Amino acid sequence: MGFWEIFKMALAAMRGNKLRSLLTALGIIFGVGAVIAMISIGQGASKDVSDRISSMGSNMIIVSPMRGTRLTTEDVDTLLERVPSVTNGMPYVRFSVTSKWSNETYDTTVNGVNQDYTTIMSANIATGRLFTKEEVENRERVAVVGGTVVEELFNGKSPLGEKIMLKGQSFTVIGVLESKGSSMGNDSDDVILIPVSVAQRITGSTVVSSIYFKAAGADTAALAVAHITAILNQKFNNRENTFRVTSQDELLETISSTTKTFTIMLGAIAGISLVVGGIGIMNIMLVSVTERTREIGIRKSLGAKRKHIMWQFIIESIFLSVSGGLLGIAFGIGVSRAVTVLAGWATSISVGAIMLSFLFALAVGLFFGVYPAYKAANLDPIVALRHE
Repeated sequence: MGFWEIFKMALAAMRGNKLRSLLTALGIIFGVGAVIAMISIGQGASKDVSDRISSMGSNMIIVSPMRGTRLTTEDVDTLLERVPSVTNGMPYVRFSVTSKWSNETYDTTVNGVNQDYTTIMSANIATGRLFTKEEVENRERVAVVGGTVVEELFNGKSPLGEKIMLKGQSFTVIGVLESKGSSMGNDSDDVILIPVSVAQRITGSTVVSSIYFKAAGADTAALAVAHITAILNQKFNNRENTFRVTSQDELLETISSTTKTFTIMLGAIAGISLVVGGIGIMNIMLVSVTERTREIGIRKSLGAKRKHIMWQFIIESIFLSVSGGLLGIAFGIGVSRAVTVLAGWATSISVGAIMLSFLFALAVGLFFGVYPAYKAANLDPIVALRHE
């Protein structure tokens, strides 16, 4: 009996129980689909966050206060003066506000920054201009708006020269930021920039939320971090957990490590459903052996060898897992696309994830099909022929 004949007999047996075969394959379909979808979401999130950090600027260094530590604009001037490996510094203040223009209102975020914003954050001005150093020092009430604010507050009209109200104060719009888009529910264009000096007056505080620096080059970023850390340690008497200095490369590495762990965890959780699907295959194959005991006895009495019987049931098991794996790949890709379209999340469909999940499904089908096949191959033909 040739392999092709054994394959046709296995296929005929499954066609005779179409609904049961489909229900058995569902475990593999959902398992493979879940693995692909979860890994795609995890990798998409990792790439999206990395791209967002990279788009913030090159050779960037962030100084963040901790445990009630106070950082001020004077710290920016001091560090720029004492750290030769940084070229630009920017204090940063952030708060939420309801902006008003004419009869329109819109809730958005205000970032208090200085004239080095575009240099440090690798941002561009689409129309108009950014405020100058003199305007920051003189606390001029000028503003630069993002594209989302233009659409929501100004209904898409040019806002240049228009007056907007922020916290009861009037600001003149002098520029519009070039769009950076949105990701993972965070809209980079939903922002209004004002001079940090004005933002501090509005909030009634001289402290800043964080400080951004631009290193002279990628090779000097680590030196700049060490130098800044040493100066701030001296200022805060070497107290622990008072501030954090992070370079862009360190931030990217941390994010990459975290999201990689997150992706592996999601894939492992989804992989459990593949094992459950394999157990379902084993269960159905054992039921099939019991149901076809007499058929097995007849085939053995007609000369079928143990290996022929065993291979028939193994082929059935593998066929269920392979067909389920192929449908699962389509299901997983479909779910990933749906997440991107409906939720707006970035997903990254990985060929490696597809191959891994498919091969794992194949291995599951083979592993859980061996015992039922072995049991069928070792049935006593006399006992099998007596079975009703």
